[in-house]
Amino acid sequence: MLLSPQVIFQIVLLFFVLVTIHEWGHFYFAKRAGILVREFAIGFGPKLLSFVRGETRYTLRLLPIGGFVRMAGEDPEIVQVQPGQTIAVELEQGRVSRIYLDQLDQRTGVVQGAVERIDLERELSVSLDVDGEKLTYAVHPQAFMITKGKETQIAPWDRQFGSKTVGQRALSIFAGPFMNFILALVLFIVVMFLAGMPTNVKIDRVEPESPALKAGLQAGDVITLVNGQPIKDNTSELTRLIRASANKKMDWTIVRGGKEQQIQVTPEIKEDNIPLVGVRLTSDKRNPSFGEAVTGGWTNMFEASKQIMTGFKTLVLGQFKLDDLGGPVRIVEVTSEHASAGIAQYTFWAAIMSLYLGIFNLLPFPALDGSRLVFLAFEAVRGRPVDPGRESMVHFVGFAMLMLLMIAVTYNDILRLIKG
Repeated sequence: MLLSPQVIFQIVLLFFVLVTIHEWGHFYFAKRAGILVREFAIGFGPKLLSFVRGETRYTLRLLPIGGFVRMAGEDPEIVQVQPGQTIAVELEQGRVSRIYLDQLDQRTGVVQGAVERIDLERELSVSLDVDGEKLTYAVHPQAFMITKGKETQIAPWDRQFGSKTVGQRALSIFAGPFMNFILALVLFIVVMFLAGMPTNVKIDRVEPESPALKAGLQAGDVITLVNGQPIKDNTSELTRLIRASANKKMDWTIVRGGKEQQIQVTPEIKEDNIPLVGVRLTSDKRNPSFGEAVTGGWTNMFEASKQIMTGFKTLVLGQFKLDDLGGPVRIVEVTSEHASAGIAQYTFWAAIMSLYLGIFNLLPFPALDGSRLVFLAFEAVRGRPVDPGRESMVHFVGFAMLMLLMIAVTYNDILRLIKG
């Protein structure tokens, strides 16, 4: 599967935009709730690019299989300081701005002593025994802890994820999939402008030795009536009528060269027991109004959502084969096909992928956003949160299962490509 530089760029762009908009939803609403966001990452694994802006580290990672927003309080973040441990603190305007845990002899302009008491979450204070004298200092809410050359900003309780209301936390989690839904709708609307509104149903090609060819249909014929039913621009209605008329004569009214003609066509059952007449359809197009584009975009999004949900239902019921699933390799393959088909088709596929990402993340499967929302709903009902350790274990197991499934699907995709 050889890809041109342009197609490679379009594939990378698609992944980058879909993941970034998803993680930005988490990031934006977490920041609005006052949560300290430690990292905004695209991809997993080793860092390729990393920089800090404000309180957040932005990273681009090697494996293009998603992304994450790491919020304060979600994971063990800083080394715990124990009473009796010797540390050094740096002061700014009488408050601790940096706490050093190692290489103390190399620190200058600091106060060094044994910890008697330290609270970096609620009281924000530290008491040290400095040469027999007890000194207590206030700690700046944005102070840093430094160990092994790594700086980590402390997170007071009111900056942690767990300190926020259930509603604030739920919004921070739901915002990721929601942004994918917004992007999908915008892209579906853009597709309406790129593709245009059909004004008729026209034959683009007649297949050799097909019922259509035997009946005398030709490329360029405009289909206006079938069995007395107006077709207008509705290809779905034409398809329905054909499939309901296996081996039965159908009366078609067409316009050819400005003149109306009556033609009888008999659909024949071909592959998969589906009646076909052997034509490829197209249509003349016009530019839609803004209202038509919004309505059409919303309709396409609704229909695509139903198809995606049907696919997930099949997956849950186990009514699938491994070949029915696609991993990163298959996604790249299909994306390259759509990218090569033109900007309208590429944009349509981007909309589908954004919608799929949003719906998939809302599934109540461990490690996905949907599962985290289930835990929050359970907390709201029982009045207290689930033990964080147990919840983390559930998400870890779910993530591991997803990775195993992805490895299996990717392996199958590679075998399929090798076998052709």
